[in-house]
Amino acid sequence: MIIGLTGKNASGKGEAAKFLQERGFQYASLSDVLRDELRKRKMPLTRDNLTKVGNALREKNPSILADRVLRGLSEHHNYVVDSFRNPSEVEAFRHRPDFILWAVIASPQVRFQRMKTRAREKDPRTLAAFLEVEKREASNANPAMQSIESCEKMANVRVANNATIESFYSRLTPLLKSALQQLRRPSWDAYFMNIAQVVASRSNCLKRKVAAVIVKDGRIISTGYNGTPRNTKNCFENGCPRCSRVGPSGKDLRECYCSHGEENAIVQSAYHGIGIKGSTLYTTFSPCLLCTKMIINAGIVEVVYNQEYPLAESARMLMKEAGVTLRKVLL
Repeated sequence: MIIGLTGKNASGKGEAAKFLQERGFQYASLSDVLRDELRKRKMPLTRDNLTKVGNALREKNPSILADRVLRGLSEHHNYVVDSFRNPSEVEAFRHRPDFILWAVIASPQVRFQRMKTRAREKDPRTLAAFLEVEKREASNANPAMQSIESCEKMANVRVANNATIESFYSRLTPLLKSALQQLRRPSWDAYFMNIAQVVASRSNCLKRKVAAVIVKDGRIISTGYNGTPRNTKNCFENGCPRCSRVGPSGKDLRECYCSHGEENAIVQSAYHGIGIKGSTLYTTFSPCLLCTKMIINAGIVEVVYNQEYPLAESARMLMKEAGVTLRKVLL
């Protein structure tokens, strides 16, 4: 899960981030991307410089800060991502189904008092000056500039923070419980197809990386990826003369030394003496005619694929005649 935080200066985003970090969330911040950029440019780390450089970067790409943060996130952690200040940054994260945005809200008077308590040298000294600075960040027609109020309107949750830390945490606790209860695991189709795609990364074929996973009773019993036969030179080491010529796809297939992913998954099960009758085969590409004949004769009853193989129409017709279910799954 990724929980994003937006809100105006001194609203309490940092405390919300601390709350989540104490509960196992990894921390990331769009502002840290800006700080890194200022260090590269050897500019002082001031609020004005952060705003100026942030606006300049967003002129080139409105979601650039979010894009950089997203590239650094692992699939295996919960994250809290601080400092959403532009709607394009929110939209970049919206592509992730596990993302929600919290807006932390507090009155100007409360936030000004908190800012005075922090006593930073460059902070405004009066409420009027504080509000004037804030006005420039709150709303802007220019899509490259900060527009915190627009981000707040996009939030899934708005949480007030006008009192003590204890009362703030008491509001965050049920919000976090609710968020975690909405976590969704991938479907079995997505689960096994994603594994097939990882298996494909082991392919040694120059032309295309393809893999298959054979599943029975909800467990994987065999995997296979395309490439040259066991104990022979890898395809990418010029082990296959047809692939080494890097000619057009679909040409000279009879000269190809590489076995297909489905073929290897079936052969691997036979090699290790594992029965696959009644199983399901997940493959990153729909099977060719040769693999289709092996699938039918091996007793596989269902084939689930992600992408279309260019020469698969005869294979599709044969599977239909043999009663093998064929389904396409998009990830």
